[in-house]
This record gives sequence, structure tokens and C-alpha cells, in this order.
Amino acid sequence: MATVKQIQYRLGQAKKKLTKLNRAVAGAKTNVKKLEGQLKNARAAAKKKPKKAAPKKKKAAPKRKKAAKKKAPRRKKKR
Repeated sequence: MATVKQIQYRLGQAKKKLTKLNRAVAGAKTNVKKLEGQLKNARAAAKKKPKKAAPKKKKAAPKRKKAAKKKAPRRKKKR
């Protein structure tokens, strides 16, 4: 069987571990609350932003016929 001192030592170690974990849980809770606040703000900002309406299509202007290009005179080949 374990002695009284051994049991006290194990109990002390268990309490130490428990306090360390409690601090970690408290830190995690604050981090979660902070992130939830950021999420809430982001959602509110996304809702506020108005969606852009699709731009109205303009009627296409009638196409003009292209002017005929003047052809450059051909040079005669030298023999």
C-alpha cells in the first residue's frame, strides 16, 4: 500500500494539474468569446453592405460599314 506521504504527494500533483487546466479552459473561453464577437461584427458588416445592382445594358449602336482601304500599287518584279 501507498504511504500517507505518497498519497499527499499525488494529491498535490493532481491539484496542480487541475489548476493548470482550469487556467487553460478560462483562456480558451475568453478566446472563444472574442472570436464570436468578431464573427458577429463581420456578419453585421456583410448585411449592411448593399448588393450592387446589375448595370443596365445599353442598346448597341448601329454598326457602320468600314471604309474600303486603298490598295498600294504593286511594284513590278525585276528580272
